[in-house]
Amino acid sequence: MKRFALAIGLAMAVSAPASAAVVSLNFEGINATYPTTSYASIQEFYNGGTSSAGTSGTNYGISFGGNALAICLNSLTESCSNTSRGGLGDPNSQQGGLFFLTGNETFMNVAAGFETGFSFNYVSLASSGSVTVYDGLNGTGNLLATLNLSPNAGSCPGYAAAFCPFSPTGILFDGIARSVSFGGVANQIVFDDITFGSDVPGPGPGGVPEPATWAMMILGFGLVGFAARRRRTGVESLAA
Repeated sequence: MKRFALAIGLAMAVSAPASAAVVSLNFEGINATYPTTSYASIQEFYNGGTSSAGTSGTNYGISFGGNALAICLNSLTESCSNTSRGGLGDPNSQQGGLFFLTGNETFMNVAAGFETGFSFNYVSLASSGSVTVYDGLNGTGNLLATLNLSPNAGSCPGYAAAFCPFSPTGILFDGIARSVSFGGVANQIVFDDITFGSDVPGPGPGGVPEPATWAMMILGFGLVGFAARRRRTGVESLAA
């Protein structure tokens, strides 16, 4: 019985909601192919649905505004935009980023909310931007935090991209946030590795990179099933 209870506890810990750990969105796989000069609308890619390209990612309960797009990032061998990570940062986050072509901001909604901290990588060639965190959806309610972003593009030899490299930034705040505004001049700022629960972007030690959440859940359910089988076997042996 103690072993069964222990297994249940382990399963619950392993399969805990992603919001309990650091979660980082790397915008990989939103465009149907790489490289591409087309821009896919992110839409419900992270909300159990699909992007405009018909692709789907891990369901984190996160949706994006209609003008939020995924841009293709250059590598040393592929050129698909004027933007690149320059080979810096997470090697699994080198092909896609978030930007917008219309308006002066785009919104991200997290209906279940998140707390503690928020961070990301960004690049801007010549225009300032901002990121604002609210406790209501679509930029409503109380303002919890604001980050002002200065132009930061430098040089990335070999990557054929003026918008390069990206810089990390983040902030800690009190309260429960439910939406974020990514602001700036349209077509002049790109974001990547949007991270919840930390003021340092990326999954980090003990974090949840995509798409590990489902693997963790499967492992958790496996532990429960294994413990249940062991318990049934014990009952059958005692009854024999």
